[in-house]
Amino acid sequence: MSDTSAIETPSMTAGSHPWSRYVAMGDSFTEGIGDPEPSSPGGFRGWADRVAEELGRTQPDFAYANLAVRGRLLQQIVDQQLAPCLALKPDLVTLSAGGNDLLRRGGDPDVLAAKLDSVVQILTMGGATVVLFNGPDTGTSVLGRIRSKVAIYNENLRTVAARHDAVIADMWSLRQLSDPQMWDEDRLHFSPLGHHTIAAMVLDSLNVEHTLQPLQPKPFPPRSWREARSGDLVWARQYFVPWVLRRLRNQSSGDGITAKRPTPGPVFGPGVPLGSGEGPLGSAAGIRN
Repeated sequence: MSDTSAIETPSMTAGSHPWSRYVAMGDSFTEGIGDPEPSSPGGFRGWADRVAEELGRTQPDFAYANLAVRGRLLQQIVDQQLAPCLALKPDLVTLSAGGNDLLRRGGDPDVLAAKLDSVVQILTMGGATVVLFNGPDTGTSVLGRIRSKVAIYNENLRTVAARHDAVIADMWSLRQLSDPQMWDEDRLHFSPLGHHTIAAMVLDSLNVEHTLQPLQPKPFPPRSWREARSGDLVWARQYFVPWVLRRLRNQSSGDGITAKRPTPGPVFGPGVPLGSGEGPLGSAAGIRN
């Protein structure tokens, strides 16, 4: 089992935590799609980078690797990311997987959870604290048709987490995600504000004090029916139709893409863009005072 006792210790210094090596596993959600940042590896930042930035503030030797690749199914994540993750010997792992499977016709939330259970067992046997993500409530989004499957998967994940002493990052209960401003223009990925909000939730789930402040987004101005219909047609042409064509051709948005941070490194460092993770692992030069 993972040692999560430190998560519940109220006497720790503000912002401090017990982790020194963090590895993120997953798909486009963890890669950070929807949160562009040219100075970050791969051109995206995302919630995982934002979490690592906060964890790195109070841990001088903190290192972070991100193995996530867009479009990956659960079995692909297991096949391609589990062994590299274990080789990095992390003490903190975040794992978000199964969302792309649930979008497919044969995606079975019970089968997916059973497969994930064995992965979490392996990760926790190494002593790492494991954070699992349940799915957001898709009832009001373009993904509303899979809402029931997401709900079943979420309940299964709670059982998996309880069995292996893992932490649940509860996206379903994060009602701020119902705000359209939390979503990217493709309506499938989160916007920078969405990634920021999720990062704060993850840190709260780990009981780590942080500097991420909740934002109060302005509501969208009311749109006429004609304006709304026009926006839907643009979205369908630019995002939905290409997505459907990739499914018909058995293609993935992640084909040819590699992990943006395959090796752990410091999050901060002189001459290194915030959250870039570049620089020699463990070197004094790679730490910002």
